[in-house]
Amino acid sequence: MLKISLKLGLWIFICILLIESISMIFLHSNMVHSRIDQELDSLKARGNSHRDVLEISLDPATLRHIGLMESHTDTDVVVTNSTGRVLVTSESVNSEMKQILDRSLSDVPRNGLIVQSDWRKERYIATVTPFKTNGENMGYLYMFKNTEDVEAFISQLNRHFLLASMLILFFMSITIFLLSKALTRPLIIMKEATAKLSKGDFSVSLPLRSNDELGELAKSIQTLANDLYYMKQERNEFLASISHELRTPLTYIKGYADIAKRTDLEFQERTQYLNIIHEESERLNHLLEELFDLAKMDQNTFSIAKERVHLYPFLHSIYKKYLPAFENKKIQLQFNCDNDLFVDLDPARFEQVILNLLDNALKYSKMGTVASIEAFKKEDNVQVALSDQGMGIPQEEMPYIFDRLYRVEKSRSRETGGYGLGLAIAKQVVDIHGGTISVESSIGQGTRFTIALKENYK
Repeated sequence: MLKISLKLGLWIFICILLIESISMIFLHSNMVHSRIDQELDSLKARGNSHRDVLEISLDPATLRHIGLMESHTDTDVVVTNSTGRVLVTSESVNSEMKQILDRSLSDVPRNGLIVQSDWRKERYIATVTPFKTNGENMGYLYMFKNTEDVEAFISQLNRHFLLASMLILFFMSITIFLLSKALTRPLIIMKEATAKLSKGDFSVSLPLRSNDELGELAKSIQTLANDLYYMKQERNEFLASISHELRTPLTYIKGYADIAKRTDLEFQERTQYLNIIHEESERLNHLLEELFDLAKMDQNTFSIAKERVHLYPFLHSIYKKYLPAFENKKIQLQFNCDNDLFVDLDPARFEQVILNLLDNALKYSKMGTVASIEAFKKEDNVQVALSDQGMGIPQEEMPYIFDRLYRVEKSRSRETGGYGLGLAIAKQVVDIHGGTISVESSIGQGTRFTIALKENYK
């Protein structure tokens, strides 16, 4: 199988070779034709010059002079009278010349006529020019040039073109080799990187040397590698967290069940242990429900049933439900909602979102602080904001807080550890409702989650 560098090099070589070949053939043909045209024009010009002399003085001395002049050049001249009899010649007339002289002529223009131009098959190229005295045609002046001279020139031209072609091919091959290497090297590096990714090695570092399509591709692969590396870490942490979260309640349940089976226990003690077993069962059930919700979202089987909801009584009922938990921790929970807000939502699913956010506010806030639930209209949206004065979220953690399995608080304490699933579920539910959820936070000052939904005007 050919490597991409070789394929690319061959394609570039073939394309440039075709272009260069067509260009060279076109240039060569034009140069040859231009040279022949020049020779023929030169022959006609010399013939016209001799014609002018003959028309001034048509005598034997002038004819001899013209013949003598052409005998010392690379052209030949033959002067005939109007009947075709040869008056003078610079060289003896051979059979090829005689064939041209024997051709019948009619209406030869004063500036001359090309009578033979095929330099490939004929020995001579030739022109004829008439000369007159007192308006009467006195004869014709033939100019001949041996095609050996033209062929010698063209042969030399061919050698030059061949040398030029060889030099072009040589430098073109070197250029294409270097160019293909330069173009394919980033692709080869990216191919090696993707091979590492396919084997589970996400420690990929690609140099971003350009801002073109290759640079964008390298950037995309690097982003993919970083995301996969992050997901691998999160998956490992998730498995450790889930195993811990499952093991802890199961350990409690098994341990206290063993104790509760003892026959010598007082009724009050047995009831206490059974309550602990019940609490741990509820905790385990809550974790499994969140995992099932995420699985349904991944499989697109997570459904919602929207209805038109008056926001004030809906949020107020949630406020009243959660208020005792905040009062028990000495945290003030405020409620402020406009009374004319209506939105389309699934009450059960959306209550789950609000309860998740309130649960975070309760976990990460200290006693004596203030938390709030607010709802108001802003531009074309209805916004629901939940604020607290808790520990806050570090700025470097902000891009990841809605990622499933991610926890800002890395501990697995039973009070604040959580599962890292609540915010991921909340964002998924808000997205399914066609809304957005955003967060603002400062360390030590608190956090504010804002949900934006389309208002229902009906």
